[in-house]
Amino acid sequence: MGKPLSRRALETLAPLDRGFYQRPTRAVARDLLGKLLIRRLPEGLVAVRLVEVEAYLGVVDPAAHTFGGRRTARNEVMWGEGGHLYVYFTYGMHHCCNVVTLRAGRPEAVLLRGALPVFGEPLIVARRNGRTGRRLLDGPARLCQGLAIDLDANGADLTAGDAIWLASDGVSCRAAWVRRRPRVGVAYAGEAARWPLRFLLDLEASVSPLRGGAAGSAGGAATRARG
Repeated sequence: MGKPLSRRALETLAPLDRGFYQRPTRAVARDLLGKLLIRRLPEGLVAVRLVEVEAYLGVVDPAAHTFGGRRTARNEVMWGEGGHLYVYFTYGMHHCCNVVTLRAGRPEAVLLRGALPVFGEPLIVARRNGRTGRRLLDGPARLCQGLAIDLDANGADLTAGDAIWLASDGVSCRAAWVRRRPRVGVAYAGEAARWPLRFLLDLEASVSPLRGGAAGSAGGAATRARG
């Protein structure tokens, strides 16, 4: 999907601007599909293409960390300006990362669930303890592990193009490629668990299995409470 990318080409890709994130969360989620998540690691540069995300609609969404106006030290980044990274630690073992949307005071976000490596795959495989294949970055916990995203990245400004940013290399995801499904691992949210706020590309091998048709991904099990 897309042309092969060199390190030089990736370094010249401008970060998505603030306006991209300050739109309705569903629209941001849909448009994140196919975008590149670029990460500078101590070992070198890596880049992945997003193929699965989930939208979380803030104070009106029982599945969101900020439901009902909840505001804590943990979710404070969600209450800030769109275009920042919200990272949290869950189950005492996994990190998950979200892209904050909208403007300050409207705490919504998009969880990054799955991706395909496009540059620096050996570095990602090493971070994933040698695991390869379709489950390499299938699930939010695996994605964070492969890109070394932890609480140190919480609050990172994605528009700065520093240690981590999102960019477009011109790849456009056709509407026919996009599927909308209920979110994974949020049965506690009642009716909201059935909202079709998971956006994925059906042609990519790294998309999480759908619940009901197949067993859920291990990464999905790590995301019971998220932004």
